[in-house]
Amino acid sequence: MQAPRPPHSHQEELDRLESENRRLQQQVEQARFKNKRLRKRIERLEQDLEKVRRAAHGTCVSHRQAAPFSKGEPKAEPKTPGRKAGSDYGEPSSRPVPQRVDEVLPAPVSRRCPCGGTVQVERTEPQYQEDIVRRTVVRRFDIEVGHCCCCGARAQGRHPLQTSDALGSAKVQVGPEALVLGSHLNKQMGLSLGHTAQVLQSGYGLEFSRGGIYKALARLAGKAEPTYQGLLLTARKSLVNWVDETGWRLGGHSQWLWVAESERVTVYSILPGRGSAQLKQILGADYDGWLVHDGLRCYSSLDKAHHQTCLTHLIRRCQEMVERATRAAAQFPRQVKTLLQQALLLDHRYASQEVTPHGLAVATGRLEAAMDRLLDKAYHTASNQRLAKHLRQQREYLFTFLYCPGLEGTNCRAERAIRPAVIARKVWGGNRTWNGANVQQILAKKI
Repeated sequence: MQAPRPPHSHQEELDRLESENRRLQQQVEQARFKNKRLRKRIERLEQDLEKVRRAAHGTCVSHRQAAPFSKGEPKAEPKTPGRKAGSDYGEPSSRPVPQRVDEVLPAPVSRRCPCGGTVQVERTEPQYQEDIVRRTVVRRFDIEVGHCCCCGARAQGRHPLQTSDALGSAKVQVGPEALVLGSHLNKQMGLSLGHTAQVLQSGYGLEFSRGGIYKALARLAGKAEPTYQGLLLTARKSLVNWVDETGWRLGGHSQWLWVAESERVTVYSILPGRGSAQLKQILGADYDGWLVHDGLRCYSSLDKAHHQTCLTHLIRRCQEMVERATRAAAQFPRQVKTLLQQALLLDHRYASQEVTPHGLAVATGRLEAAMDRLLDKAYHTASNQRLAKHLRQQREYLFTFLYCPGLEGTNCRAERAIRPAVIARKVWGGNRTWNGANVQQILAKKI
């Protein structure tokens, strides 16, 4: 027996509802697809926004050399500069008394007071003044020139103070003290060649052109080349090296200036990249000492070396993420920042003998376990995913300094060593040729 068919009006209503249901399902599928596409677009825009913000704060890898020492926005109510008055002044200090006195000049007091009375001298107090005597020394070398009676070869005398053997039209030279001062002004203090010439002229009456200073410094660098190679060998044999790199301009193109600082030497090198090939060119592929760096991937290419990632870079990165992230997304970088700060504090307390070796080992294990728990989680925001990925890559290098007391957990030494070069780059923009870059890396040094 067949079931009764619904009335005609009911059948039309059912068909209408089914059609409406299909239409709504299509709208839902379209909305899901559009929502998925919008989520991807939002993630991409968040990544672009973070790159712009990091570049503005000088933390983006591609723009970090523009302002690597920015401290962010100034405080709304900064403290009054200078020492505090009263008991908060601190330990008083003054310039030390000079070890020698070249001149003794009397400073007598007037025997007649403005009131008409007579002034009686009670005592004599010393006062010292250290000044510069602006005096240029002109030397004339009477050079004997002759030839060998046997082979006829030319022979010429040489005095230790001479800086060149040139005669004739090039017989007027600049002495070693002036060359050293010019090198210091240009390579260490960051003055341009033009400003260096102005200082030498106004201070000492030495007439210089920019080209003349450059050629003199190039000759000086040629004589210092063997010393520079010896510094490189010393760096490769050093137990610990703090390494960093920053952008450098050469002929209008971007290059990289590297610095490797150890307890004994500081070496600069200008190279066309910031990869493992350049790192091995400085320290050698077989370097097996300790390497403290900012976590750049190329440093891991020295597989025989022991590594320590700079915690200051990571703390700064976490702080910037906390400042611009939502409340939920800021939890991860805030927790990482807290752990890294606790690690640095633990190292300081151990150095101050506030923590025993056993206590250091126990606390280090707890920090390791806490970091592992954070990195075992999955994160949804793009910035947190990138931070977690970087920390997982550098995981074994985060707390090396806690297992090796005496090793520093930050790369601040290399940052301080590279700062004079950054200032010089901002003042006069870098070098024009590779010869100029070679002169720069040989004569540059940490102030």
